[in-house]
Amino acid sequence: MVEVLMSMAISAVILTASFHCFGYGFTLTQLLRENQRATQIIMEKVEILRLYNWDQVNTAGFIPTEFTDVYDPQAVDGQGITYQGKLQLLDFPTSANTPAYRTNLKQLVITLNWTTAGKIGHTRKLATVIAKNGEQNYVY
Repeated sequence: MVEVLMSMAISAVILTASFHCFGYGFTLTQLLRENQRATQIIMEKVEILRLYNWDQVNTAGFIPTEFTDVYDPQAVDGQGITYQGKLQLLDFPTSANTPAYRTNLKQLVITLNWTTAGKIGHTRKLATVIAKNGEQNYVY
């Protein structure tokens, strides 16, 4: 009888640990999906901005400073994760060794925030440079 009780206790511990491992795996997979979607959203914005010409980039109000993207293909109620983004277009930073062509450069900073179902906030940020003679000279 003691052996049966001990084996049941050990089995219960093993099953409990297994269920916790499965739960952690599902949570980690969901987090990785959210991170991947955030990266896709940021790269989508960067790729769109790369195709603007220099006059469009420098026109006030042409590039929206805030955006929202909702994503969850498995949501039954139509509500998914809301990604809220902020886009900043700044003059190229100056320093002691700043190149002379810095007036032909703009720094782009994209910040993306979202909250998971567990009410945990996440942030991703990307900073890059846009050049006056960028890709649009090759496309147009």
